Amino acid sequence: MSKVILITGASSGIGKAIGDLLCNKNFKVYGTSRDPSKYIDSNFQLLSLNVNNSVSIDKCIDEIIKIEGNLDVLINNAGVGITGPLEEIPEIEIENNFKTNFFGPLNIIKKVLPIMRSKKSGLIINITSLAAYVGTPYRSVYSASKAALDLVSETLNMETKPFNIKVVTVAPGEFSTNIASRRYHASSEKSSPYYFNYSKALRLMNNHVDAGADPKLIGKLIFKIINSKNPKKKYIAGSFIEKIAPYLKLLLPQKVFENLIMRSY
Repeated sequence: MSKVILITGASSGIGKAIGDLLCNKNFKVYGTSRDPSKYIDSNFQLLSLNVNNSVSIDKCIDEIIKIEGNLDVLINNAGVGITGPLEEIPEIEIENNFKTNFFGPLNIIKKVLPIMRSKKSGLIINITSLAAYVGTPYRSVYSASKAALDLVSETLNMETKPFNIKVVTVAPGEFSTNIASRRYHASSEKSSPYYFNYSKALRLMNNHVDAGADPKLIGKLIFKIINSKNPKKKYIAGSFIEKIAPYLKLLLPQKVFENLIMRSY
């Protein structure tokens, strides 16, 4: 029987690329969007979901179980970007980012775990970010939210091992998506002591996204993970330098690695 898969944040970008590929591989794919009516041409069914709303989470997953009677794979992809000097990011925006990038995925996981435990089988793939491993200037909050999800995934995998539920993280580097247009930017004024460096870094971030890799590569990696009997616990997706960056961070003296990052930004 085809596996039933749920992908959050699947109306565009990486989520859509994953859904399109898995749909073509004859999986039963359900994606989510806060407003599915905007995407009537989707190749797979989009359900309404607000990851920050527990009622919405319950309704979405209950609908899948009512239709399919099962859920084999959860792919937590929904997330939002945030940039700015930490000093100038409002507390409410920090909270909002963690609600979407961290607490939302956790609440979805808590909803699907009883379903997967009941059949002693399941796969949870949490889309984190290279930023979870390598911090860069003006991405402090984003890095922190993704790093938190990464560490929870690591520990959760040990907790669910007795129930044959695997928990995997995929950390993309720079991919060509519309994340920049939906990202929260701290509005640093020209009078700000951070203005010059932040403006330069923001342009660089946006250029990296524009020149990023094709999200279809993430779809291929997810397909490989789903079909693996023993997937790795952590994957980094991106260029060669992006894949080795976390290892360089461990191997190089801290000051040397920090200087390399600061030169880039």
